[in-house]
Amino acid sequence: MAHHSLLTQAQALAPELTRIRRRLHQQPELAFAEYHTAAFVAHRLHELGIPCDTEVARTGVVGYLGNGSGPTIALRADMDALPIFEENDVPYRSQHEGVMHACGHDAHTAMLLGAAQLLKQHEGEIKGRVKLIFQPAEETIDAEGNSGATLMLAEGVIDDVDSIIGVHVEPALPAGQIGLRPGSMLAAADRFELEILGQAAHGAYAYQGVDAIVLAAQVITAAQTLVSRRIPAVQEGVVSFGVIQGGMRENVVCDRVLLVGTVRSFQPEIRDQLERELQQIASIARAMGGDYRLRYTRGTPSLVNDGQLTGFLSRIGRQCLGAEAVTEAAKSTGGEDFAWYGERTRSAFVRVGVRHPDWPARRPLHTPTFEIDERALPVGAALLAASALHWLAEYDPSHWQGQG
Repeated sequence: MAHHSLLTQAQALAPELTRIRRRLHQQPELAFAEYHTAAFVAHRLHELGIPCDTEVARTGVVGYLGNGSGPTIALRADMDALPIFEENDVPYRSQHEGVMHACGHDAHTAMLLGAAQLLKQHEGEIKGRVKLIFQPAEETIDAEGNSGATLMLAEGVIDDVDSIIGVHVEPALPAGQIGLRPGSMLAAADRFELEILGQAAHGAYAYQGVDAIVLAAQVITAAQTLVSRRIPAVQEGVVSFGVIQGGMRENVVCDRVLLVGTVRSFQPEIRDQLERELQQIASIARAMGGDYRLRYTRGTPSLVNDGQLTGFLSRIGRQCLGAEAVTEAAKSTGGEDFAWYGERTRSAFVRVGVRHPDWPARRPLHTPTFEIDERALPVGAALLAASALHWLAEYDPSHWQGQG
């Protein structure tokens, strides 16, 4: 079949995809609590005649298409929302106060359900197997250090997968366009909690104590030199303090300050270096008579797109959506747990434009006013379906060698 006909078929599904996205938008659910969302997805797959497994990675759903043999490609969408109060005045506004699909996972789920419908209509053309992965908990790492992706890996969901493709909405791109980038695309995202410990005293006799606020100020100031002076200028890194808590009264020398922040990097050696040097900078507290406790938690690794698969997606995108629709995606210090899949198999992540031409400014991700141009939904659905069909049709193990 012609590539462009899938876009035409997807555009015919636009009213249904919009309905699905708005229903999910009204009922957002946080990580590992996507019960309604998962039930809705499973029911929709059942309506389409697509078998699926539920309660995968706790609250995920995995659907199956194809003939049960041959190469396997996976398509992934995430389903969880964020703890954000929505400020959009729309009929489909979130009905769960304080929870919002502010990162577009409702759109990702709708796109993958649209791709599922298109692939079901062309199931006889599938020369292998397609796994439809509806993943929970992209936004969160639990107390055991798991996100939805790591649990999917632990449960063997992609053990038999030869390639995996994911999509994410992009407010910087207009609807109708997609962004691709081979190699490093998103950063490793780590978290730290740093307790600075001093000694309390009366504010009038500060010399009798050790002021944890002063120690924390020295640590924060020194940490700003990690990127500017401690790593090569041609490498990227970010160290940000997002929380500072300390003190009880204006006349009491503070004995404890909590600092919480994030560290972003792209290269494994830079990631290791930033962790080591943050530990050294924290030791300033000891040099000044106090102490510290640092809890450093590694999150998602850097997301690295396979060059060969990204090139394939560029070709299919141009044929399916039009030559002008494919652009180069910007490198970002944002993080994504889709990166974990890329450590196991060939992977590529696609940015799908969602900016509306009539909006005065883009609606940023993770904000109370985030919104999408819903004309992007059939674009994402068509690209996913076309990519799966043609990757399987063209698959040759001697051509697709290695991974990453």
